Amino acid sequence: MTRTDPRLVVFSSLYPSQVRPNVGVFVRERMRRVAAHCALAVVSPVPWFPFQGVIRKFKPNYRPQPATYECQDGIDVYFPRFLSLPGLGRRWDGLMMALGSYRTLYRLSRNFGFNLIDAHFAYPDGYAAGWLGRCFHVPVTITLRGTEVPLSKIASRRARLLAALRRAARVFSVSESLKRHVVSIGAEADKILVVGNGVDTNVFYPLDKVSTRQSLQLNVDAPVLISVGGLVDRKGFHRVIEILPALLAKHPGLRYLIVGGGSPEGDIRQRLEKQVAELGLAEQVRFLGAMPAAALKEVLSAADVFVLATANEGWANVFLEAMACGLPIVTTDVGGNREVVCDDSLGQVVPFGDRDALLAALDAALGRDWDRHAIIAYAAQNAWDQRVAVLVAEFNQLVNRS
Repeated sequence: MTRTDPRLVVFSSLYPSQVRPNVGVFVRERMRRVAAHCALAVVSPVPWFPFQGVIRKFKPNYRPQPATYECQDGIDVYFPRFLSLPGLGRRWDGLMMALGSYRTLYRLSRNFGFNLIDAHFAYPDGYAAGWLGRCFHVPVTITLRGTEVPLSKIASRRARLLAALRRAARVFSVSESLKRHVVSIGAEADKILVVGNGVDTNVFYPLDKVSTRQSLQLNVDAPVLISVGGLVDRKGFHRVIEILPALLAKHPGLRYLIVGGGSPEGDIRQRLEKQVAELGLAEQVRFLGAMPAAALKEVLSAADVFVLATANEGWANVFLEAMACGLPIVTTDVGGNREVVCDDSLGQVVPFGDRDALLAALDAALGRDWDRHAIIAYAAQNAWDQRVAVLVAEFNQLVNRS
């Protein structure tokens, strides 16, 4: 029997572009490593509707429109538009995404000859990919990344989400907890394989703390916390800010670095800045904006403890990136967080919404002498190579089914 090599269309509405360089980086990091083993192209549908220019007069960064094509690291990336009406019209995003992407996939079927669609997020991306897979007679895989938890609380989205998972030939989940969640609402457990995210230790590694602090104008002896993520309510920056006065009483000179910018979920920077001002923390809190990986490892290396008081995560790549730079983690017991921070030697996981527990954990973490070499070694055990090997094996099996 002749073996067929996988030729993938990676299908994800969250993928970096020149106008949104920090969106969907976790998808690109995973799939560009797969590209070393499988031919692939990326289709990243972009929401559009005729009057969004009017909204931009009030919200300048609303739905930035990339070029329809970019070449990224030798990979062809296409950004077709699909009709997406704000508000209640979003319930049709799955169908509209499929319709808007059809022409691009038709061209790819002729010029690239793909034999598998690899979608990221069950809805709307996986739902759209399921229809496209039927149209082009190719199997579809879906990666669950965490948005499935809040979407499953909406009846109409839950129905479409489950329909997408039923149509998929294989489902990957970035965490065991996320797999358990979708199984609890009706997904097939046997179809779902847990493949966590990884970390690139060639990019993330510790730099000299003294020099990185000098470049950031931080006192060498100051206790420093850091959080990284999109500036949205879910990530919980405000939960850390509200306990800083109590932490300062125990750790004078404390500084809190916030790295991140707006995302498709929103941008609450002004609200956070107002909270900082009202608490008189202007000198203690610094907003550093979004950063590429090369710059991110510098600020991570300057910190003592990484904190993310998040309300929902699938598998937070940034935990492993921080660990690769030697940082212990303090986070909330949601999603796959406990699967990443799986031992007390790596940090502490606290109940979500428990202000006192978060305060106590950060206080203890700032006062503890951590074995940072052990933390770095743990991150190295979660490098991308082993994750990619599993994915490539699954893709090969799917395209060579008799």
